[in-house]
Amino acid sequence: MSGKNNFDAIVVGSGISGGWAAKELTEKGLTVLLLERGAPVQHGADYKSEHLPPWKIPFAGKPLRTLYTEEYPIQSKSYAFDETTRKFFNNDKENPYVYDKDKPFEWGRANVLGGRSLLWGRQVYRWSDLDFEANKKDGHGIDWPIRYKDIAPWYSYVEKFVGVSGEKLGLAHLPDGEFQPPMSMNIVEKKIKQCIEEKFSERKMTIGRCAVQTEAKNNRGACHYCGPCQRGCSVGAYFSSQSSTLPAAEKTGNLTVRTNSVVEGLDYDLETKKVSGVRVIDANNQSKATYQAKLVFLCASTIASTQILLNSRSEDFPEGLANSSGVLGRYLMDHTSGFGAHGIMPGYLDKYTIGNRPNGTYIPRFRNLNEQGTDVDFVRGYGYQGGASRMDWKSMSTQIKGFGPRFKQAMRAPGPWIAYLSGFGEHLPNMDSRVILDQHKKDRFGIPQVSFDSVYGANEKKMNKDMMAQAQEMLSAAGAINVSTFDSGAAPGSAIHEMGTARMGDNPAESVLNRWNQTHDVNNLFITDGACMTSSSCVNPSITYMALTARAVDYAVKQLQAGNI
Repeated sequence: MSGKNNFDAIVVGSGISGGWAAKELTEKGLTVLLLERGAPVQHGADYKSEHLPPWKIPFAGKPLRTLYTEEYPIQSKSYAFDETTRKFFNNDKENPYVYDKDKPFEWGRANVLGGRSLLWGRQVYRWSDLDFEANKKDGHGIDWPIRYKDIAPWYSYVEKFVGVSGEKLGLAHLPDGEFQPPMSMNIVEKKIKQCIEEKFSERKMTIGRCAVQTEAKNNRGACHYCGPCQRGCSVGAYFSSQSSTLPAAEKTGNLTVRTNSVVEGLDYDLETKKVSGVRVIDANNQSKATYQAKLVFLCASTIASTQILLNSRSEDFPEGLANSSGVLGRYLMDHTSGFGAHGIMPGYLDKYTIGNRPNGTYIPRFRNLNEQGTDVDFVRGYGYQGGASRMDWKSMSTQIKGFGPRFKQAMRAPGPWIAYLSGFGEHLPNMDSRVILDQHKKDRFGIPQVSFDSVYGANEKKMNKDMMAQAQEMLSAAGAINVSTFDSGAAPGSAIHEMGTARMGDNPAESVLNRWNQTHDVNNLFITDGACMTSSSCVNPSITYMALTARAVDYAVKQLQAGNI
């Protein structure tokens, strides 16, 4: 295509999926327009707070409470949010959604180029057929149209470029990948691992598999444990769109990036049965433009992509584009999180951690692995992320007795070792868990705001109880004292692993996408972010989004070249 508003492909969203779509499409020779609703962020140069020492951070990273409560009531709940990273996050006052305090959904959002790839926890675990076959076996949701063998080569493809460090375990339900050398556990974590594996023969503990390089590859450096990563990584050790996929796309000369570009909706041509235009509103001056392309990849994030589709109505699709099935917006999922246990590990007071390791420990799923069925009173399972470290003055300040010089001196020394295990559990697909457009509440661009109707069900609640009980049992078996469980009461969305709402499936009557992430109804429209997921597994989903995106682009370009799109 030619002309300033015409491209071979348009990618909406620049985060983990959007960056990969842009890279793959441009490297295959297509001209690509990348649309991002947030502000530009230049790799390195815009990481102003990357190495800012604590004493130079205004108000110790916590400014006036009213700023956070009035303008960032949702985003400020994130572990990655403080005054050093606020510039990357969405302003909830400027860009709100309908929040129901009685049935909350915590929608974590970035508002910059690169999206949440700048802020994510970087844990990457392959899915297995235990995950892809689960719906079919236990009857929750519909069957996935793919299996592990279909995506395994694409996992390898993206892992080599991403730079994943990790340990091979040989577990069928947590397949090994293309790993750089793993990071090391500290001495207390090694002790906990030893005790757990001795006393629970079916359980393993490993260092996390993370998208942080331990070797200098891919034109990026190795991690030097400076942390905290969410401020930006100028050496590019951790994977983000800025450090990895976008530079690769830009290198081709085929990429055009347009930031501050809010996608209002997609135009649909009744004759060609294709997306004919992408309608954009300039976030700064409210001007409007429409862009055309042969292919459109929605990668705006699970909720945002679905919002765009629901707001793209036509004579053929009165309830949202590509929604002949009626399931668009439904089957919303997010991992349960914030349930586990912590305790004090006695001894090792002459030992300390080294640097800011951007990783923790991981205990893979051990529940319901048996083909004969469930071994507990719930289906599916969960895994644990955790770690061990010395308590610092912040966590000890309320426990040390005294005042004056002695109190201050006591605060200088590190405290005892504390260990924790925090579970992430699978959320079953449920038709009534959904995203809805509120036509009576519109944002500053005139776009209907999203609202949510999503709660955790009986299965998730039973799983959460087991998470806490097993974490307590394992830490106690490892020698921890004063072990107590925790229940954060985290609402759906809190894990920031939202999935579903435009699921894949073989039957167009009950799914939005086919096995290639192509919409059943509109053959030049693809969705490869979390919206495509048919179930949620219990492992972090981002590497699966990347693999599905690369796979979908390969298919889409071949179909385009063959004249089938």
